[in-house]
Amino acid sequence: MPLSRLIVKQFRNIKACDIDLSPGFNFLIGPNGSGKTSVLEAIYLLGHGRSFRSSLTGRVIQNECEQLFVHGRLLHSDQFELPIGINKQRDGSTEVKIGGESGQKIAKLANVLPLQLIHPEGFDLLTAGPKSRRAYIDWGVFHSEPAFYDSWGRYKRLAKQRNALLKSAKSYREVSFWDQELAILAENISHWRAQYVNHLKMAAEHICREFLPEFDIQLKYYRGWDKETDYKDVLSQNFERDQSLGYTFSGPNKADLRIKVNGTPIEDVLSRGQLKLMVCALRVAQGQHLTEMTGKQCIYLIDDFASELDSQRRQRLADCLKSTGAQVFVSSITQNQIADMHDDQGKVFHVEHGTIEPV
Repeated sequence: MPLSRLIVKQFRNIKACDIDLSPGFNFLIGPNGSGKTSVLEAIYLLGHGRSFRSSLTGRVIQNECEQLFVHGRLLHSDQFELPIGINKQRDGSTEVKIGGESGQKIAKLANVLPLQLIHPEGFDLLTAGPKSRRAYIDWGVFHSEPAFYDSWGRYKRLAKQRNALLKSAKSYREVSFWDQELAILAENISHWRAQYVNHLKMAAEHICREFLPEFDIQLKYYRGWDKETDYKDVLSQNFERDQSLGYTFSGPNKADLRIKVNGTPIEDVLSRGQLKLMVCALRVAQGQHLTEMTGKQCIYLIDDFASELDSQRRQRLADCLKSTGAQVFVSSITQNQIADMHDDQGKVFHVEHGTIEPV
């Protein structure tokens, strides 16, 4: 479902905006510091309940204001509009509304508004530690396996309790009771993740080759412990090591998506432009897979579109995004940089000093 309308109040340098949107491409054009990224950030907050630039609520609420509002309307294929909204207070409290009903959970908001973000700091997906790639996998599992969200939350709470008990336990018997449920949860989580990666793998590798035809790209899932060993055995066998470390070393919290280019770790092979193009390929592939598996349409947020990409690579990304039929928000400094993406269905907005006006 695309956003047909976006209302933002007291968010960063945007005092207030109310804009009607295209179900296709929406271009935000303006100089650096004008508020383009803030619009994308507001949409991201509407779907995730948090900013992608800061974990501190006080930094995104406009100065001298006590709260912010982001509201949107999602357009169904039958033209029915579903209102959604989030209100954040400076004291950290949050209220979510879906369909006019208050007290909704952020997880439900994320479920109705699936988003993919491509921004200049997005290289972390490929070059940083496993945490970003785990989040990439879990985004897809969240949208495809209903039981995943609660199971993953339960696993993390039990693991935290186990880690606290490790500091005082005198024998494995004292933690074995916790490990029974922990093992069941870990095996389920690992199964869902592996299943998702296996389904995504072919589409992701195909799009990566389209974007970077000069390379052979392989994706492989690592579950976080030896693939030949049951997790309950890992916990019992590694009890003494975990106790000396003070935490549970192995498990789904160590899972990773291992990506190689021509058999070599990617950071040793790809330039910054190629890395960005590969991040784009992985994000687009995941959005397309979501639509194929669930019928949901993903919304893409692309910040600083021209950064790191030459005209040929920008054209590849533009053509691929157009083929998805998805709603896309693109920020750029000039209209020349997005000329190849613009068509009669798209809308252009000029952004300056936090004011958003249709062109």
